[in-house]
Amino acid sequence: MKKGLKQILVTTLIGALLVGTLAGCGKSKDDKTIKIAASATPHAEILEQAKPLLEEKGYTLEITVFNDYVQPNLVVESGEFDANYTQHLPYLESFNKEQGTHIVSVGKIHYEPFGIYPGTKKSLSDIADGDSIAVPNDTTNEARALLLLQDNGIITLKEGAGLTATVNDIAENPYNVKIVELEAAQVARVVDETSFVVLNGNYALEAGYSVGKDAIAYEQADSEAAKTYVNIIGVKEGSENDEKIKALVEVLTSDEITNYINETYDGAVIPFK
Repeated sequence: MKKGLKQILVTTLIGALLVGTLAGCGKSKDDKTIKIAASATPHAEILEQAKPLLEEKGYTLEITVFNDYVQPNLVVESGEFDANYTQHLPYLESFNKEQGTHIVSVGKIHYEPFGIYPGTKKSLSDIADGDSIAVPNDTTNEARALLLLQDNGIITLKEGAGLTATVNDIAENPYNVKIVELEAAQVARVVDETSFVVLNGNYALEAGYSVGKDAIAYEQADSEAAKTYVNIIGVKEGSENDEKIKALVEVLTSDEITNYINETYDGAVIPFK
């Protein structure tokens, strides 16, 4: 009996050690792999440039592209992904409140300036009574578009409207412009139907526009909107100090990535410094 008991104990101990070793190996691999959810443009493109820099630090970056802004937060909340790179802080805060998620920002990487682009007219000096201007219809982006139109003397908003402005906050409209509200991805498609269109950086890129070459006017780096809507790295609360997350943010804010952004996007994407 004693011999049998001893054999059982030894077998159990070996099994426990084996499980522990395998678990440790799995954890080690997980700690060196960074799974990140990203938007295609420019986020995933920037992350591709970060891959070799992270490899030098001993990390493997796995990038998965999502075509919406909901799933990237849900997969981080569930723990399936380590981080996401798709959004700005106001959107994240609103998402957390509505969905009960616990995603936090660990790094500010870039912002995408809104620009006014030609439609049927090529210059703001050509604006005439009754002209139409297409803008995104979601709360965040519409406010930025209206603020940019205000900055360029096309409309005047009610005092204090700020980053929550809607068309109902237009106080003065000297040109009687018609604001055409469309889903953000659709705005670029009406350039042949409206006098001007107002686009954010990623949709301008997807439509083949360059802020530096094509925009009539765009948000300046010191504008309230640019500072507020900087794109971030989001992680689940509690993992902010993970070494691999620190490494990710360090690389994405490095001079190498900054130079890549400046050289690639011609002002449509600007590093946040």
